[in-house]
Amino acid sequence: MGNLKQSILACIFSIITIAALTFLTYKTEFGIFLLASFGSSMVLLYGYPESPFAQPKNVFFGHLVTTLVGLFFLNFIPLPLYIIIPLAVGFGVGFMILFNVTHPPAGGNPIIVIMGSVSFGYLLSPVITGSIIIIIFAIIINRLILKKSYPK
Repeated sequence: MGNLKQSILACIFSIITIAALTFLTYKTEFGIFLLASFGSSMVLLYGYPESPFAQPKNVFFGHLVTTLVGLFFLNFIPLPLYIIIPLAVGFGVGFMILFNVTHPPAGGNPIIVIMGSVSFGYLLSPVITGSIIIIIFAIIINRLILKKSYPK
C-alpha cells in the first residue's frame, strides 16, 4: 500500500509543480519556465527525494552545467548536429559526475538546447528560474506536507 500512496502523491505534486511552471509560461509575461527535462526531475523530487540525485545542488547545477555544455557546443563547435549532440551529451554527463552534481534528467538538456537552437537567454529562463522554482516546491512539499527531511 505504501507504493500506491507514494505514486499517488508523486503524481499530485508533479501536477502541481509543472502546473505552476506552465501557468507562469503561458499565462504571464514573465518568460519561459518549462524545460522538458523538468518532467523527469519530478520523478526524483517527489518519488525518490532521498536520492543524492534529487538534492537541490544536483538539480540546480546538473541542469545548469548540461545546458551550458549544450550552448557551448551549439555556438562554438562548427560540426554537424549528428556529431555535436552526442559529444555535448557525453561532456554534460562527464561534467556532472566530475563536479558531483549528477541529476540524470539534466542529461537530456544538451539535446534540447541543440535541437531547439536556443539562445544564451535560455540559461536564465527556463533553466535557472525554473530550477529554482522546482527546488522551492520540492522543499515545501517534501518538508511541510510529506514531513520528509529534504534536502538531506
